[in-house]
Amino acid sequence: MLLDWLVVLVYLVGVTLVGVWSAKKVRTASNFFISDRKFGKIMMTFFTFGTGTNTDQAVTVAAKTYQSGASGIWYQWLWLFSTPFYWLLSPLFRRMRAVTTADYLFKRYGSSVAVLFALVGMAQLSVSIGVILKASSAVITAVTGGAISPGLAIIGMTVLFVIYGVAGGLNAAIITDFFQGILTVMFSFLILPFALQAVGGLGGLKALVNNPALFEIVTPSEITTLYVVIIALNALIGWVTAPYSMAMCGAGKTEQEARIGLVSGMLLKRICTIAWVLTGLCGIGLYLGKTIHIDHVYGLMAHDLLPTIAPGLVGLFIASMLAAVMSSCDCFMVSSAALFTENIYKPLIKPDRDEKHYILIGRITSVAVVAFGIIFAFRFTSVVQGLEIFWRVQAMMGIAIWVSFFWRKATAAAAWASTLGSFAVWFFTSKIDLIGWDFNAHFARFLPEFMLYESQLSLPWQMIFYLTFGLAVMVGVSLFTKPQDKEILDRVYECIRTPVGPNEPEVEPLTLPENTKPAPRNVLINHPDFEITKPSLSSVLGFLATWVAVGLLIAAFVWILR
Repeated sequence: MLLDWLVVLVYLVGVTLVGVWSAKKVRTASNFFISDRKFGKIMMTFFTFGTGTNTDQAVTVAAKTYQSGASGIWYQWLWLFSTPFYWLLSPLFRRMRAVTTADYLFKRYGSSVAVLFALVGMAQLSVSIGVILKASSAVITAVTGGAISPGLAIIGMTVLFVIYGVAGGLNAAIITDFFQGILTVMFSFLILPFALQAVGGLGGLKALVNNPALFEIVTPSEITTLYVVIIALNALIGWVTAPYSMAMCGAGKTEQEARIGLVSGMLLKRICTIAWVLTGLCGIGLYLGKTIHIDHVYGLMAHDLLPTIAPGLVGLFIASMLAAVMSSCDCFMVSSAALFTENIYKPLIKPDRDEKHYILIGRITSVAVVAFGIIFAFRFTSVVQGLEIFWRVQAMMGIAIWVSFFWRKATAAAAWASTLGSFAVWFFTSKIDLIGWDFNAHFARFLPEFMLYESQLSLPWQMIFYLTFGLAVMVGVSLFTKPQDKEILDRVYECIRTPVGPNEPEVEPLTLPENTKPAPRNVLINHPDFEITKPSLSSVLGFLATWVAVGLLIAAFVWILR
């Protein structure tokens, strides 16, 4: 046990020192929030992998797999079908030359929508941090046999990533994520070989549980084909609203570094997801006939298996798990601070202060957002519940952003109406204890059977309702309200269709550097209201190649199961 704690201590001291050292590079608020924009393909790959991969995902997938079988993979593979679109989206985000997505929305829609995004984004990141801390505390409690309580684990992890994140900003996050990404891969695969050995491989596991349905990737009950399609669509719509999406694209030297880093980092995450599912399946065999909390499956397996293999493995597992936590939470924390400082505080409260003042405000905001995340962590009854809430929150403003990329007539009034309308439909179709409202108690019995799961409105149908309503409101209100000024729109679309040049200087968001000629307008639909740019050859080839990679991953997973 002493060796285990020594391994953890070495990791924590090392990563904290590296992160605090990177604080020396922080000179401006922009530098704190978006880094130097000098990172290449390898660093961007590990940054996007580390930011996009965290403990709650392993815990959730393993827990859902333990509960429902191999179909639990869709609790993370819901983003699998979004991966090819990252190849197209990452250059668009990089070309915005912005610090936050709210910077883009300020230019495209106006200040009110930028503030709306900042508020929704900060709420989204607080929920996400809360889910991660909740999941990680469950693992630590299980792997230490209850020696460390969930509350103590949450506070301890928070202190660690806040120290270097507050000091070094996004530079600290990217530099430490290189090392933490390697440990996160280790965290994903460390238990699996020993778990498979314990149940006699997948063949032995199938004989032990004697339930073929557990090894199917879609089921006729909860995780159906419709379920997979709708949550994948919801995920794609919601990705553009993730405040850290700008950081994952904007920190690269050029858009090529951004797109290669984003896609390769996310494909690496999809591979790790297979390991989480196989581990969860082994848990079914290991704990057959026993009653355990599903959130504890991953950590309990580490507690029961690793000490029998070699000393120090439990410590390595905890260190790897902490790496997954810290590599995500540090970026979320900095992204939320950027939203408040750059899009609320700086333009609306104190517009003419020096850079040191804005860096200080960013650091204070970081701590505040994490504090709200801790509150959420203690309120969630399970990690699965927290993740499902995050899915919904993430998608609410997605329609307003997607439409803005391609349709000039999209207006600020419509963005507000669409976002608030989507939230209203979500709340109406949910159970809200605070006001004593329960949609299912009043209306579930009137709905057709195919919309229900366990006598309640199913998750995919709830998503269909709020997404459809949000899109209808977005289009309808836009047609009857005044669009943004044409000259402003011209500058916005000129910027996002003009590639980022090598060693391009830092400029104001949605502004081309001096002496940079805008790329000519070359659209798929020759109509003045639409801005759907014809894709380049590299965009088409990369998009198709990523779809091939997605197909190969699915085929490999099905082959493994069979």
